[in-house]
Amino acid sequence: MLRPQDRLIFALDVPDKAAALNLARTLRHEVGLFKVGLELYLAAGPSLLQALIDEVPLSPNKIFLDLKLYDIPATVLGALRGLPPGLAFITLPSDQGPIGLQKIVTAARAISFMKILAVTVLTSVTAKDLQALGYERRYADDPTQLVLLRAQMAQAAGCHGVVCSGREVKQVRELCGPDFVTVCPGIRPAWAAVAGDDQQRIVTPQEAIKNGADYIVVGRPIRQAKDPAAAARRVAAEIAAGMK
Repeated sequence: MLRPQDRLIFALDVPDKAAALNLARTLRHEVGLFKVGLELYLAAGPSLLQALIDEVPLSPNKIFLDLKLYDIPATVLGALRGLPPGLAFITLPSDQGPIGLQKIVTAARAISFMKILAVTVLTSVTAKDLQALGYERRYADDPTQLVLLRAQMAQAAGCHGVVCSGREVKQVRELCGPDFVTVCPGIRPAWAAVAGDDQQRIVTPQEAIKNGADYIVVGRPIRQAKDPAAAARRVAAEIAAGMK
């Protein structure tokens, strides 16, 4: 059984290695996983992953590498081979399609890579965006239907789980079952307004967990707090309420 803090993924969305290591040291006992995304990975380079393991120190299975690797399967697998072993999760866009996803997941399993999560629909995407991209009306008018389509496709391709918003996670859980991992970004505690927020389909920590999320991703509400550790504990308390 995961503890409340184990379900909390902190987004290390900072522009340099020093800031990332400092936050990781501060929060290593307060959160379950650290998410390394595109901004930090490009700024600090692949060596950051080993630095988190060696200098904080973190175990590899506390790192969630969220790069949304999008290319042909051979190129993606080439990139995966250069990563340290034992990372918790890595993300692929679900619009790789079922064949591409299956090729990557099958090959990755054969060489013991980390669990692969398919990103369904970014939490910044709105129905208006989907309409502009030319999606069928049933998906453009109701992004949840697109999320469910992609979650089912990802599961059939062998992915371990998906990234989806807390608004859709209950239906994903009902469709894909209890063992399919669900990670929800776009989490905003009621007490933490974010100026200029680019997230659209947002929920609170308690709502996401109550709806069936295995993990939630929180960045700015913790990172921008005067006391990040205290903010993380406050989020964990909301997770605990959702678990009840």
